[in-house]
Amino acid sequence: MTKKSSRADLLVAAAKTLSDTVGAMRFAPPVTHVYNPLDYAWAPNEIYLRRFGDSKKKVVFVGMNPGPFGMVQTGVPFGEINAVREWMGIEANVIGPAEQNPKRPIEGFNVQRSEVSGRRLWGLFQQRFGTAEAFFADHFVANYCPLAFFDEGRNVTPDKLPATEQQPLLAACDAHLRTLIEVLEPEWVIGVGAWAEQRIAIAGEGLGLRIGRVLHPSPASPIANRDWAGAATKQLEALGVW
Repeated sequence: MTKKSSRADLLVAAAKTLSDTVGAMRFAPPVTHVYNPLDYAWAPNEIYLRRFGDSKKKVVFVGMNPGPFGMVQTGVPFGEINAVREWMGIEANVIGPAEQNPKRPIEGFNVQRSEVSGRRLWGLFQQRFGTAEAFFADHFVANYCPLAFFDEGRNVTPDKLPATEQQPLLAACDAHLRTLIEVLEPEWVIGVGAWAEQRIAIAGEGLGLRIGRVLHPSPASPIANRDWAGAATKQLEALGVW
């Protein structure tokens, strides 16, 4: 008799499949470097999945792809260093890829720069729920695409890739997101930003999800810079999520 796989086991297997699939893809200029933190930062990512992904959730938040000072460094979605290390209690070895972008070096848990988006996102959850355990009892955070793309020092988001490169990437990410939703069985799936919400609607078609979105916490957004936590809370309350 085989032991039934836990939710966390299923998430870990799905993440490895996604990593292998997208890790084999190649991207043309102007993209100069591609980082896959599901590969080189697998250790902290697996801890995150096993510690916080082993139960049914009410709400899953989905971001676009890793930020250069967040998941790119720590392997955790929106993985601002202090939130990951101090609030979630996660720290593990990160071995950077052989070919690194000199303008975006992989420093792992030695990174000194804070990821603003992650600081805002996890800061709101810490403020509202107190402990990570209280938040993750009913919530989870994932990224739609695990890859980070750079044009030298500039971040390139997946929606800016040519259609021929997007197509196989989006297919792999859609399949993974659908698996994640089936494993965690959320009532709500919330896109962090409009593009993530669009991908959720496509990947989750037919699953009977309630879908919404919150304003992206990026410092590039003037609205987010005014009071992101307040705006996001109002959006979630208006939807009936909170």
